[in-house]
Amino acid sequence: MAHTKPKANDGKIIYPPGVKEISDKISKEEMVRRLKMVVKTFMDMDQDSEDEKELYLNLALHLASDFFLKHPDKDVRLLVACCLADIFRIYAPEAPYTSPDKLKDIFMFITRQLKGLEDTKSAQFNRYFYLLENIAWVKSYNICFELEDSNDIFTQLYRTLFQVINNGHNQKVHMHMVDLMSSIVCEGDTVSQELLDTVLVNLVPAHKNLNKQAYDLAKALLKRTAQAVEPYITNFFNQVLMLGKTSISDLSEHVFDLILELYNIDSHLLLSVLPQLEFKLKSNDNEERLAVVKLLAKMFGAKDSELASQNKPLWQCYLGRFNDIHVPIRLECVKFASHCLMNHPDLAKDLTEFLKVRSHDPEEAIRHDVIVSIVTAAKKDLSLVNDQLLNFVRERTLDKRWRVRREAMMGLAQIYKKYCLQAEAGKEASKQISWIKDKLLHIYYQNSIDDKLLVERIFAQYMVPHNLETSERMKCLYYLYATLDTNAVKALNEMWKCQNMLRHHVRDLLDLHKQQKSDPTDKAIFSKVMIIAKNLPDPGKAQDFMKKFDQFLEEDERIRSQLDVLVSPNCSCKQAEGCVREITRKLSNPKQPTNPFLEMVKFLLERIAPVHIDTESISALIKQINKSIDGTADDEEEGVPTDEAIRAGLELLKVLSFTHSISFHSAETFESLLQCLKMDDEKVAEAALQIFRNTGQKIEDDFPHIRSALLPVLQQKAKKGTARQAKHAIHCIHAIFSSKETQFAQIFEPLHKSLDPSNPEQLITPLISIGHIAMLAPEQFSAPLKSLVAGFVVKDLLMNDRFPVKKTTKLWVPDDEVCPETLTKIQAMKMMVRWLMGMRTNANKSGTSTLRLLTAILHSDGDLTEQGKISKPDMSRLRLAAGCAVLKLAQEPCYYEIITLEQFQLCALVMNDECYQVRQIFAQKLNKGLAKLRLPLEYMAIFSLCAKDPAKERRAHARQCLVKNINIRREYLKQHAAVSEKLLSLLPEYAVPYTIHLLAHDPDYVKVQDIEQLKDIKECLWFMLEILMAKNENNSHAFIRKMVENIKQTKDVQGPDDPKMNEKLYTVCDVAMNIIISKSTTYSLESPKDPVLPAKYFTHPDKNFNNSKNYLPSEMKAFFTPGKPKATNVLGAVNKPLSSAGKQAQTKSSRMETMSNASSNSNPSSPGRSKGSSEIDHSENEDITVMKNPPLQAKKMEKREDSDHLRSETDKPRGRKKGSSAISLDQEDRSSVELLDQVKPAKASQRGRKRAAHTSESDEQQWPEEKRSKEDLLENEDEQNSPPKKTRRGRPPKAANEELSKGETQGKGGKRSKKRPVSADEEDGDGDNENKEQKQKRMRQPRTPKKSQQRIETPESDVNDSLSTESTPQKKRGRPPKTPPTSQSQPKKNFRGGRSRQAASRENDSSEMDSRHDSSLENMDISQEGSMDGVNAEEENELSTLRVRRKPNKRERR
Repeated sequence: MAHTKPKANDGKIIYPPGVKEISDKISKEEMVRRLKMVVKTFMDMDQDSEDEKELYLNLALHLASDFFLKHPDKDVRLLVACCLADIFRIYAPEAPYTSPDKLKDIFMFITRQLKGLEDTKSAQFNRYFYLLENIAWVKSYNICFELEDSNDIFTQLYRTLFQVINNGHNQKVHMHMVDLMSSIVCEGDTVSQELLDTVLVNLVPAHKNLNKQAYDLAKALLKRTAQAVEPYITNFFNQVLMLGKTSISDLSEHVFDLILELYNIDSHLLLSVLPQLEFKLKSNDNEERLAVVKLLAKMFGAKDSELASQNKPLWQCYLGRFNDIHVPIRLECVKFASHCLMNHPDLAKDLTEFLKVRSHDPEEAIRHDVIVSIVTAAKKDLSLVNDQLLNFVRERTLDKRWRVRREAMMGLAQIYKKYCLQAEAGKEASKQISWIKDKLLHIYYQNSIDDKLLVERIFAQYMVPHNLETSERMKCLYYLYATLDTNAVKALNEMWKCQNMLRHHVRDLLDLHKQQKSDPTDKAIFSKVMIIAKNLPDPGKAQDFMKKFDQFLEEDERIRSQLDVLVSPNCSCKQAEGCVREITRKLSNPKQPTNPFLEMVKFLLERIAPVHIDTESISALIKQINKSIDGTADDEEEGVPTDEAIRAGLELLKVLSFTHSISFHSAETFESLLQCLKMDDEKVAEAALQIFRNTGQKIEDDFPHIRSALLPVLQQKAKKGTARQAKHAIHCIHAIFSSKETQFAQIFEPLHKSLDPSNPEQLITPLISIGHIAMLAPEQFSAPLKSLVAGFVVKDLLMNDRFPVKKTTKLWVPDDEVCPETLTKIQAMKMMVRWLMGMRTNANKSGTSTLRLLTAILHSDGDLTEQGKISKPDMSRLRLAAGCAVLKLAQEPCYYEIITLEQFQLCALVMNDECYQVRQIFAQKLNKGLAKLRLPLEYMAIFSLCAKDPAKERRAHARQCLVKNINIRREYLKQHAAVSEKLLSLLPEYAVPYTIHLLAHDPDYVKVQDIEQLKDIKECLWFMLEILMAKNENNSHAFIRKMVENIKQTKDVQGPDDPKMNEKLYTVCDVAMNIIISKSTTYSLESPKDPVLPAKYFTHPDKNFNNSKNYLPSEMKAFFTPGKPKATNVLGAVNKPLSSAGKQAQTKSSRMETMSNASSNSNPSSPGRSKGSSEIDHSENEDITVMKNPPLQAKKMEKREDSDHLRSETDKPRGRKKGSSAISLDQEDRSSVELLDQVKPAKASQRGRKRAAHTSESDEQQWPEEKRSKEDLLENEDEQNSPPKKTRRGRPPKAANEELSKGETQGKGGKRSKKRPVSADEEDGDGDNENKEQKQKRMRQPRTPKKSQQRIETPESDVNDSLSTESTPQKKRGRPPKTPPTSQSQPKKNFRGGRSRQAASRENDSSEMDSRHDSSLENMDISQEGSMDGVNAEEENELSTLRVRRKPNKRERR
């Protein structure tokens, strides 16, 4: 029956058909049933049903009554809500409810019902979903826009939806929620802060973690409404960030978290906010800046972020925070770099410069994190990091902090293993980081035991993993060794040597435990424990742990037996791993997870366990070498030429033969080595010989077939092999064969008979073989050897110059360019020394004779016969050989005792030879002898002369050698307390008397009171004292002071009655005393013990003689500035390889470096350093500013190499001034020994530079033209072989000194003119003047008619004629002249001997080059070089061309 419209307006409620009245009078179940029918009715209705809409209007109003809205039953409320939702759909767009309050109640009611969505397993969930879908589809809540309380409604809706969303909801629920909420934002007029907070709070990390689905809902909502909500978000951040109104929202404290989340959701939401962050980055509040930096780090570093490219000003501003003053901010920036490098490789270029600065940050944690960031990115993909970034890691391997160094080293090791060993990125990547293996091994040069242990661990785990199969492991080692650089190979060899030495120490400890217990045994055990502890980290704690471990060894037989197996020579790699596991298990304690004692034991076991090398490994390595020989190896694939691989393999075997000799004892190994011995490659055969020498002790008994095949090969190598092959062949015979006398005779006799002096090329091998036979079997061939030395070696070889050689102005040439006759003479000297070392007695005076011969060679500059047939490079070689021979003899006590003071002083002057290579090699030989404690302590004093070396690197390296030797002796004394009676020969402080005596006899030291000469003396003393005084152990400063005071109470043994000699000695003592006083605050304390002075150098102190006089001129006091000596360190020079002989760059700057004798980085606080000094050596340090304040810069340096570089550069003294020196041969015993007759022609020979005379003033007009030609020639100068500014010096005889002090002059025919070194300026020159002058300078005044004739035949130039008539002679170092000088040649200026024109002209060129950098000579402290007053710069340049290596001082100029 149809209802009429008027009835609807009666207020009567019309229910759908079949539905009775719904009131509070019916039961809940009935109400639910009826409501379901109403819901069904409304669900079926649509908006076009106008009649039905009118019909059910009152029902719609009835359902919105409080009875239903507040009904206690949730089912009723749900059904009513569904009805209301449909009513809004049906009556849309106008709702049947007009009252705002009612509308609010209805929507709040619907919102409350939506909470039912939370339980997805509820039986009513579908109705809740229908409710959500309905209101979302119809956008019913949009009706509330007109209500005053709409914000409350929306806020409650949002909160409800965010609360109910969970992971049980499907995508439709999520979508409808987003639709519902987005319509409110997009179609509303405004978004309140409260509503915005309701959304944003879900982005805060704490809420995000609690309800991930709410976060996703908020994220989807913001993406959908980005454009609409962006102004409100911008306003919120403006209020908080710019205006500081944090009270407007509870989310103000999470503002940076919100920015990050919003940026990740949609960057457009923050278009207007990001510029505000740039302002915040510059805030004065550290914490605020830190928060912004953390935020931006995440935003810039996000994987798909384009913020850096979109907002470049913000990116640049952020990069500026890498230099922030606040440490946590810099740290945060550095940590960000890793993500940025991995996610945005295009930004690596921008980051590189900032990471470079931070890699030098004062904060350890920041430097550490720089490494972590770079390494993390590199391990992900090597292409993400450029070479610069990897170099930062490389630099940090020398950081002063262990944590940083460890991180850098481990990072490089991991990168190397991934890309080189496992080749994960191909050959190109492997090639890019091939330097890593070398760098890691170079670190083994560092002093820190932690560094060494880490390198060993890296080698065993990353470079040659010990867990590889034997053949694979040896292949890896084989190619690694073949591709390492020279220094890395040395480091690896040293590593094996140290491990082997520690293995021996542990073996000795076990042997001591096997002995019967006694006090001496206990002391020996304690001493051995202390030695082992020093090879472990933190030696202090390690000593306690080692004592504890020693107790375990004593008590636990099982541990002792396992350790015994571990250190036995026959232990295999598998056995080693088992022993380590067993010992570790026995010592571990489950109740103590972190056990420092166990960690220390693991360190020890790691070092001594042979995890790489055993008999099986050596066999595998031999097979790998055989593959290379057969051409079946992967040499080319590994990037190693086959020849180099074979050579490197044999070198590797040679090294292992020292440390694992037992592992070579197999027939297969020896047969393979025998084949290598027969190869044409000299290096391979030489290495094979050394391996046989080291490992062949049991060949004769165990491998007779190898013995019979080996003997003829050894004999052939001894007779006709190369020099080194002959040497090793002789030693092989001595080591392997029991009938060595027979074998030596079979070699000696034919070689002795075949010696032919006219064929020097064929003499070298025989001389070497005979020399080593003489050393190993001196008694067997004593008679023939003596006649051989006297008749053949001395007379036929050393005293004869048969083959004139091509003249050259170079001072050094490569080995292959040395004259064969010279090489023969060098081997002849070595043979004599080996003969003496074999005899070890001077009973027949052979040692005395040989020493005289050697010093005669030094005395004559290497040209023993003085016939002028020997070239300058050959003379350099002969001087070096003679100096090294004296050092070798000094290592034998019987010969050390017969070396006179004059001979010692002459030998010492080789340290100041004019040739760079002579100085370098001589210093290496000296250092080697001292480091092995074979050379007496007095030879350490020779290092003080290095203060005058013109080459900066030589001074630095000499200083490091001196530090090393002092430390070795101090360490030896600590470990051997019982050697106190040998203090005089071991205590480093006892080098001071020897140094003082040596410097008092310095041939440069002519005039006692000369300021310039005393300044040189002071620099040499400081070179020694600075290191000795770095630590005041046991009040050593007072001990040194007492020693110097005692010397002043004695007299010089060389001239006890010579007042001038003693005055020099006392003056040098005063220089030393002033240094001590200026550099020490404890010098005045009581000396710990009374020093004992060497009687060979000083007379016994005279108790009646009180020498309190101060011998220093008053002007010298200004040069002693107070300051504490810097602590010494042995790091810098080792990592920077010295220039190898003959390989220095031929540049102007490097030429200045060789010629300059002053350190450009001289320490302003070193004694006697003048404040006005501004000497410039551009090649030695291009950064002139470093010279200004080196101490300040040193404080800021964070790297080890930086600090050590400053130490080695800023601490070294000025250059040296070299004069002439020679010793006269002892003329009283000339007939006592056979050899002396053969040396006689060299008695008065002259050593050092052949000195040219100074010209008088009348000659100055000739020099401008020559000066210009020399400037042209300067470009072709050979820097490496140019002599330093000051000549290599000999000691002038007393007679010459006396005459010189009286104003000695040269007569026109009275004296023989000395040879001078030809400068490199003239080497390629084409000027007639230079060439003619060179010839003239070679002339000598004859002593015999024959020599006179030879000299007269030498052509001279007109210029040199005029020079020779008015020039002053150099000092003679031989016999004083018989003809007195003529009065007509008296010069206007006094001078010191020892200047040659060429070297002086070179010095002039150097000063000209310096002047290009500083146009005014007034700004240079030329007084350090002995400049004069009152002479202008041009005149100075002209005069300086007449000098060699040093400029005359003011006294000489006058």
